[in-house]
Amino acid sequence: MDRLHGTIQPYAWGSTTAIAEFLGAEPTGEPQAELWLGAHPSAPARLGDRSLHEVISEDPEAVVGPAAVAEYGAQLPYLLKVLAAAQPLSLQAHPSRAQAEDGFARENVAGIALDAKNRTYKDDWPKPEALCALGDFEALCGFRDPAETYALFESLAVPAALPLVEPLRNGGSEGLAEVFERVLQLSDSDLDVVDEVVSAAREVRAENDLGQFARTATELAEHYPRDPGVLAALLMNRVAWGRNQAIFLPAGNLHAYLHGLGVEIMANSDNVLRGGLTHKHIDVPELLKLLDFTPGFPAVFEGVEQTPGVFAYPTPAPEFALWRVEPGDAAVRLPGEGTGRVVLCAEGTVTLRSSDQTLDLSRGQAVFVLAADTGVEAAGDGTIFVAAPGVTGLTR
Repeated sequence: MDRLHGTIQPYAWGSTTAIAEFLGAEPTGEPQAELWLGAHPSAPARLGDRSLHEVISEDPEAVVGPAAVAEYGAQLPYLLKVLAAAQPLSLQAHPSRAQAEDGFARENVAGIALDAKNRTYKDDWPKPEALCALGDFEALCGFRDPAETYALFESLAVPAALPLVEPLRNGGSEGLAEVFERVLQLSDSDLDVVDEVVSAAREVRAENDLGQFARTATELAEHYPRDPGVLAALLMNRVAWGRNQAIFLPAGNLHAYLHGLGVEIMANSDNVLRGGLTHKHIDVPELLKLLDFTPGFPAVFEGVEQTPGVFAYPTPAPEFALWRVEPGDAAVRLPGEGTGRVVLCAEGTVTLRSSDQTLDLSRGQAVFVLAADTGVEAAGDGTIFVAAPGVTGLTR
């Protein structure tokens, strides 16, 4: 076991206070969006004065575990983050494994540098992800039933918008795809419709579905005026969940986090295809290739208690596993035995003990437990999250 020091990503949408408070540090005054606790080459965490990526490369089986290396190669197959959204993120989706491999190879052949602004695929991995909230959290996620969305546009009563969303009237994913492509490819001369929708939304006072629909439009327009992504976002579900609840986002799911602090786990990738609400590179044709336009409301789920004090967050993603552990006075065995695990203290204090080592953790502190470190137990009045490779046979 060794203390793990994450890398902060200063994206513009990040909170200026939340991650600093989580770490017990003084705010810098600049946005701090994500704390990366993993081994992705672009921003690896550190064990002492060495990167976790470097440590793994020297003896991957001892660090990550033989089973994980056999399934995923000599790397950590997951990335754990603390995410702090103070304003809406971009409309985005992530590729499947096959899509990532194909896109990464195509851009390499085209000679697009990995750090180029027009680069879409940063690696050849998928990026399914789950986020467990540390407080109230909201996001846009997946597509609302198209007929319901058309009815909301009708209630908003913006004449210029109705012909644009007409294909939604009869429902079905084909109409959704058509409207989504239409709105994201609006010409500059047609963007007045965004302003008209937002202006109408500001007049809505209802506390119902229409009120939420209007609130989404006004909130997004505050940060991204005249952005066609505002209209694309109105095709989506608005989802809220609370402390210790989680949501899973598979490949092809369009989403945008709105605000909140949470622990996020994903496959070890930085592949993001954006469709709006951003100043970063947008590739609408490529995004359309991988989006799942099947309407449906995403499930919010709780941790499942496997043993006293150990709550699993099962997902279909093969690359990772996540648990919340609330040990109390009686020591509990850390889940994920035999794999390389990131342990993050989310609140209170927790003590980790192995046969030859004891480490105390307080809020914001993290530890990397080597696959070779077996029999590690946790005790204390706090809460920790444990991330591990999702290897075959591992209880999740």
